[in-house]
Amino acid sequence: MHYHGYLWVGAKERFDQEALRRPPHPEPPPAGSKPELIERYREVAAAFPAVDLPPLETAYWLVKPRSLVRGSWDEPKDAAGWVGARVAEYAPRFASEWERHFIDLALLGNSTAGRLGSGSDVSLGFYLERPSYLSLAVVACSPNRSKPELNCPVEEGETA
Repeated sequence: MHYHGYLWVGAKERFDQEALRRPPHPEPPPAGSKPELIERYREVAAAFPAVDLPPLETAYWLVKPRSLVRGSWDEPKDAAGWVGARVAEYAPRFASEWERHFIDLALLGNSTAGRLGSGSDVSLGFYLERPSYLSLAVVACSPNRSKPELNCPVEEGETA
């Protein structure tokens, strides 16, 4: 097993576009459906795999373009170190005073490494000033525990 890291920062209004953050239904609308419904399904089916927005289910990062992978690791502790470094980097911009000053990075790192080591994905989100949003995710790959049918975005031996 290995791990891929993803980072997204953007306007809160864009993050709130949930239709682009969920995969399309596995079955298209039935024949005879309203044209608007068919067109919306086509839009979502085309946009979901390509849009850089964080998916509602963390494992679906694996269907996104490999250019969105910010790092790959073989060890959970290395992936957890990346998460901790990103949290420390963005902490001065956190909207919450408490989060800005009291996040325990050691505890966060240990928790993240433990979850990844058990095969789980990790997803964190923080409101930033302006209002913006920071989404961090590390996805276990080959196979992913919650979505084993999803392929790895990076071939074995490649770097992201």
